[in-house]
Amino acid sequence: MSVATAPRPLAFAGVPAASWAFAIRIWIAIVVALYAGFWLQLEAASSAAITVGVLALPTRGPALEKAGFRLFATIIGVVAAIALVGIFSQARDLLLLAFAAWVGLCIYAAGLSDGNRAYAAVLCGYTVALVAIQQIDTPFNVFDAGVQRGAAIALGIAAIAFVNDLLVAPDRHVGVTAELAAYGDRVRALAKATIGGEATNGASTAELLRGIAALRAEITSLAAESSVGALRSAAARSTAVALVAEIHALHILKALPAIADPALRERLASALEEGRDEQGRDGRDAAPHWASRQLLRRDRQVREGLAALRSGTRPARVWRTPFYVCHRLSAAVGLRATLWLALASAFFVLAGWPSADLSLALVAVLIGLGAMTPDPRKFTVVALIATPIAVVLAGVLEFLILDGVTQFPLLALGLAPFVIGTSVLMTLPNQLLASIGRLSLIFVLAILSPANPQTYDAQAFLFASLFVVLAAALLFAAQLLIPPLSDEHRRQALIGAARREFRRLPSCRAEPLAPEEAMFRDAVRIGQIGGTGIVDAPHRAVFEEALALFDRAGLLRLCEDALCRLGGGPSAELADAARGALIARDASLVRRAAEHLREAATADALAASEILLVTSLVMDAK
Repeated sequence: MSVATAPRPLAFAGVPAASWAFAIRIWIAIVVALYAGFWLQLEAASSAAITVGVLALPTRGPALEKAGFRLFATIIGVVAAIALVGIFSQARDLLLLAFAAWVGLCIYAAGLSDGNRAYAAVLCGYTVALVAIQQIDTPFNVFDAGVQRGAAIALGIAAIAFVNDLLVAPDRHVGVTAELAAYGDRVRALAKATIGGEATNGASTAELLRGIAALRAEITSLAAESSVGALRSAAARSTAVALVAEIHALHILKALPAIADPALRERLASALEEGRDEQGRDGRDAAPHWASRQLLRRDRQVREGLAALRSGTRPARVWRTPFYVCHRLSAAVGLRATLWLALASAFFVLAGWPSADLSLALVAVLIGLGAMTPDPRKFTVVALIATPIAVVLAGVLEFLILDGVTQFPLLALGLAPFVIGTSVLMTLPNQLLASIGRLSLIFVLAILSPANPQTYDAQAFLFASLFVVLAAALLFAAQLLIPPLSDEHRRQALIGAARREFRRLPSCRAEPLAPEEAMFRDAVRIGQIGGTGIVDAPHRAVFEEALALFDRAGLLRLCEDALCRLGGGPSAELADAARGALIARDASLVRRAAEHLREAATADALAASEILLVTSLVMDAK
């Protein structure tokens, strides 16, 4: 009997057709942006083409969201540039110091979020370089340069939005739905194995947490995709949070004694497969039965969220996906960015080179973009590889292919192989090649700087090429003198924050997050710890400790949530006693508080009794 296989996607030269379609869309958008910029006689028409290169994303939602943040951040950056030049116009050294401090502050702000919000923060920083520093010798031109840059960016945004709509760029919600559904299937498979008493790998569940948390930025971008984008974004958020809560329930189930009754195991596995709840509270397997019912309830919430995501309707419950913020790490990254830029500024001041403002501006750009990656130095190395490639490509395009051409159609045709080739590279699964493709596209456009009419000045080209390569080399040298934060430093800071937060639980203050939302934030932190390259045994121990804190902190928050429902009622004193036992971390006292609440015989008291009993068993098992 033959087995049906999924049809292979169409491909050309070994590259999927979707990648070619994306690359052609980007080329058309760049041509449209340049043509409109030349027709409007913008002085910075090339900035419109570069904007298209920056916004080159395969799907529509993320591109539109990034476009909105790019325009907003540019406005803030231009205002900051005007303010800095107005204050320090008579003191160039102070202007450079203020500029370095501003970039550091923006990168600190970028560390407080992720995705396009972080990009907007770093863009606020290096826009000052592109507007003020490049006009450092002519401060009265800063306002005009800012207006020209803003107009070019708006034009680039309009061009890529028009082309994406005209050529029906794919929506991102389809891929997000498929990824969330795949995570749901994997969690369900692990849950069935756990219910059946099979040994499961803790690392696999940790990888699931990291993967789900990594979707946060893309889930947020769905809101800009269509008229029902906000509903789909809410449904995707709720699904992601429910998945994390389901993994938490799975971890708790693994920490409890195995379910002894084979009939109960079979019934629970069947309920998980069918997506229904399992009723009942009593029996010899009371604690694992509670965890199993919790697991089934979370699985049902995942299914409901996926159904709402597919249909574009509002989910039954709306949860937030908070981002974990470590202010100490963000401040340390911002301080290093300030020092790197200050070193580069000092080098150029001492060198006294004319036209070095372009290189200093590119140093700021590379610092900002590198701050959004897990390893800024590795990003700088990629830039060191990409900049010479971009110089060669720009030289071939300008002096061998165009070679004095002034007609716009020939310019558009000459750009085609370079734009399409680098855009195809962006879609490759190899992250190094994808990064080189993106940087090469942007730097080719920056070095070529298409104009109307196009100029062919070999000396200007050589100087621009030199300063582009020098920017990456100078930043790399600064990072050798002042290294970025080490992985070990990040790990210790993050695990230390997790320990301190756990010691404060349960908190007497009103928790701004629901227990499930706090679980997702903890999952983001686990992803940040796991993203630092944990390999050997001591580092794995830190990672496993973070998972254990995730399990126990989630239980304490669920206990606090259940006990809060008893406040002001007849069981309020029992709830206070239970809370005191949790603060003392005394399993026997927690178990006794659970027994007293069970005797109260109200629905809320019974629910609190169950979660307290489970918590006491997990405390004994640690």
